[in-house]
Amino acid sequence: MGTIELRTPIPGTKSKEWMQRRGAAVARGVYHVTPLFVARTEGAVIEDVDGNRLLDFAGGIGCTNVGHRAPRVVSALKVQLDRFLHTCFHVTPYSSYVRLAERLNALTPGDFPKKTLLVNSGAEAVENSIKIARAYTRRPAVICFEDAFHGRTLLTLSLTSKTHPYKAGFEPFVSDIYRIPYAYCYRCAYSMKYPSCGVFCAHHLEDTFRRVVAAESVAAVVAEPVLGEGGFIVPPRAFFVVLQELCRKHGILFIADEVQTGFGRTGRLFACEHYGIVPDLLVTAKSLGGGLPLAGVTGRAEIMDAPGVGGLGGTFGGNPMSCEAALAVLDMFEQEPLLARANQLGERFIERASGWQRRWPLIGDVRGLGAMQAIELVRSSETREPAEDEAKRIVQYCYEHGLVVLSTGSYGNVIRLLMSLAITNEQFDEGLDVLEAALASVVDSPVPASARTT
Repeated sequence: MGTIELRTPIPGTKSKEWMQRRGAAVARGVYHVTPLFVARTEGAVIEDVDGNRLLDFAGGIGCTNVGHRAPRVVSALKVQLDRFLHTCFHVTPYSSYVRLAERLNALTPGDFPKKTLLVNSGAEAVENSIKIARAYTRRPAVICFEDAFHGRTLLTLSLTSKTHPYKAGFEPFVSDIYRIPYAYCYRCAYSMKYPSCGVFCAHHLEDTFRRVVAAESVAAVVAEPVLGEGGFIVPPRAFFVVLQELCRKHGILFIADEVQTGFGRTGRLFACEHYGIVPDLLVTAKSLGGGLPLAGVTGRAEIMDAPGVGGLGGTFGGNPMSCEAALAVLDMFEQEPLLARANQLGERFIERASGWQRRWPLIGDVRGLGAMQAIELVRSSETREPAEDEAKRIVQYCYEHGLVVLSTGSYGNVIRLLMSLAITNEQFDEGLDVLEAALASVVDSPVPASARTT
């Protein structure tokens, strides 16, 4: 018997009732992927309020790499619950913040003294990394990339690429932010081919210094080692090698946004390890907290110490419950074969998805690192027209048949995997069976041209 168990249509009666209450009480701008309300979770499984059991390939958007309610995380939280919930680290400090900072300093790439700042969310961490970079370099400008996503605050929206639904209507944005193409080889901005291109997109940074913003005005280049919301885009290794060399040449800090790629998702603890690069600042969040809100900025000690005393912080940053959860997460990565498991899951998916690609032209690209895998959907292998409506139908088919999965990408045409690394082979295959059926249903019933999103 499989894990998926559907007792009602999705959404069920109770979820529909909650959706009505949500519509009346919650702001319209708060988006949701599925119309089901969760009652409990365990490992890779979600149970909704109607008693339906679904497999989770979304992981709270990449926040449960160690699984829902991982036993070590739950145990650590129960112990801390009997101590205290909040005092504010700025008022009466506590050891878990310091212990977590020490662990992150030791685990992040780079054999040099490091320090860490803990905050609440990925966006807050990215924003603080820019503050720190500007304080250290005394320069104003920041360079980011097309198709990037760095958050929803005003500064991080300025760094984020996708206009709808993230940016439209929230203008004006922060100044001195400059955007250049990422190494999106499947849709090269320069119509070149790798490797004959010589990673032209990375070398283009020098041209940017001549024609757009002076190198001596740039504080930092911020990049995701694998684009998350931008479509799970994996650049060639040389891309980041060249970028880091150019940053060092011009005294520019390199910031790695590992919010979605971090903590084992790509088969390494941090994705930048795949490229052999050492960022000056590394941003973490999502799966760091094992399901609780927590984020951090870790970097070279002299850079992290650039802001004056009181220049960094926040009331709930490094909350003691979240810190204990994160310490348990790091224990799991040190003592359990989670990184190997990420690579196994990735290999298992690639084998399956490659078969789908040979079978269906709808699948234009299969890509990823470790368990951070995706398929890009296109209406034509020649034109590579994004199949956004088809992706929406696949997501809907999946949750209606017991699998929670997310689309992504600037065109909304990429289906991504963010399942727990604790998922069993049987559960993983069961989820892929649903995804395969969803793909088949879309191929067999294509969207009429008149009904497509323009």
